[in-house]
Amino acid sequence: MTTLTTILDGLRSNAGTMAEAGRSRNLGVLRDMLGPAFRGLVLRAGKAEGTVGVRAHHEATFDFGYGGQWPELARLYDAAKQSQWDGARALDWSVDVVPDDPERALISDDILPLAEIPAFQRLSAREQNVQRHAMLAWLLSQFLHGEQGALFAACQVTESVGSLDAKLYGSTQVVDEGRHVEVFHRYLTTKLGRTYQINDNLYVVVDAIMRDARWDLKFLGMQIMIEGLALGAFGTLRNATQEPLLKELLRNVITDEARHVHFGVVSLERMYREELTERERRDREDWAFELALLMRNRFLAHEFYDEYYAPIMKRAEWDKRLLESRFMARFRSTMFRRIIPNLRRIGLLTARVRPHYAALGLLAYENDRAAPELEAKDLLA
Repeated sequence: MTTLTTILDGLRSNAGTMAEAGRSRNLGVLRDMLGPAFRGLVLRAGKAEGTVGVRAHHEATFDFGYGGQWPELARLYDAAKQSQWDGARALDWSVDVVPDDPERALISDDILPLAEIPAFQRLSAREQNVQRHAMLAWLLSQFLHGEQGALFAACQVTESVGSLDAKLYGSTQVVDEGRHVEVFHRYLTTKLGRTYQINDNLYVVVDAIMRDARWDLKFLGMQIMIEGLALGAFGTLRNATQEPLLKELLRNVITDEARHVHFGVVSLERMYREELTERERRDREDWAFELALLMRNRFLAHEFYDEYYAPIMKRAEWDKRLLESRFMARFRSTMFRRIIPNLRRIGLLTARVRPHYAALGLLAYENDRAAPELEAKDLLA
């Protein structure tokens, strides 16, 4: 049962995010995002214990012609079949993960915001290590929750996309996402010993994708935005850890994710460049930008803040320090590196919307290669 206390707590906790919402000034997009934002930011539905229902409205599409239409997707399907791996056997789960082992550091301060927080600097070495451990658990927890959302979205896309080639490839992604949920959950529970709740901003993104009836927005939201961001985040973390099990886990997941983003770009490029009306294009440009705002705020680590810093620092100060930190600068330039070139490739980085991304400092990599021009080895390098 929703109480006034719940609503007030949600408004207070996510005031910063709600103040940023609506920068696109597109009333249609804001209407579409209102329900997910209310459920995720105000009611904080993602913080519920147990299961949470999300009502889907998409249409399932059969292809009774069974004719191949997209040779590139057929090749991607073949590659996916040959690249399947078993999370229980492909990874050495016998590896002991010791959080304070200097020879196999779990995570580098280079990708954490903690080193720039005065209260963290005053902690003992042991207390600092406890918080590094917790921050990594928070980060991997968000990856886990995002992968569960990707599992559901992959199921929906496979149902709703019209082409048989896309359906066949989509079936392999469903398997991939299930495997990713498995390995992240196993690592968190057996190696780190804890899991954090889903971040409110991430919940809004997943809710919006799940409930929208338009198949192409499921592709745009999950394959281009969430999976693109995940590629950057996984690569950054893989380079920052010396823990061998986590490093190998991320290598395998990155190899899968590279195909997923490729799938999204191939599926949307022709439609977005040739079939959309001008109004439809504007709506999708603005919808993608509003998601970019939410995903940036996803990394403000409010669940970690609530546990360690709420008693000593106001949330507004925490947000300001993180947004101005070297961590967030690196996040913007590295993690969005896998999104911006793909938006440009599918025709959603027009002169009209570019100033919005420029204001967030996200255009540095707009001329990098898009997903169809990259292989897994490029992303792992």
